Amino acid sequence: MSDTANTLTFTRKPAPDWLLAFWKEIDDKTFGKGFDCFAEYAVCNLGVADWHGRETIRNNLRAFIDTGFTALHDVIEYWDGGMLKVFRGIVTMTPDDKTKKPVQPVMTHFFYMDEKDPTKVRRWIGAVGPVAF
Repeated sequence: MSDTANTLTFTRKPAPDWLLAFWKEIDDKTFGKGFDCFAEYAVCNLGVADWHGRETIRNNLRAFIDTGFTALHDVIEYWDGGMLKVFRGIVTMTPDDKTKKPVQPVMTHFFYMDEKDPTKVRRWIGAVGPVAF
């Protein structure tokens, strides 16, 4: 832990196009250009995941979604703090097995933007859950 204190000002805004495009790629199961919001060397810590690199993030999310459900991400709120973006939402996870009911876990995600290219995410830390069908 760092002893350095930082102060950021956050502004509540509509979710930006890059974030909506990213969620849409997952929801549509296309996993294409929406992942371009990540720097090539981005790191993702989603729950217990520790994924390094944009392609690793893309491939591991594809493998997770391919476990038998369809996701639909809804933005509840988005806060822009410059180099740190915070997203809160709900994901509706509908199992392919129609005997199971959909679940709607809450999500909170922190997107740290890249210092060299602030249009790209360099680190994504997220929590979703509980995710039990």
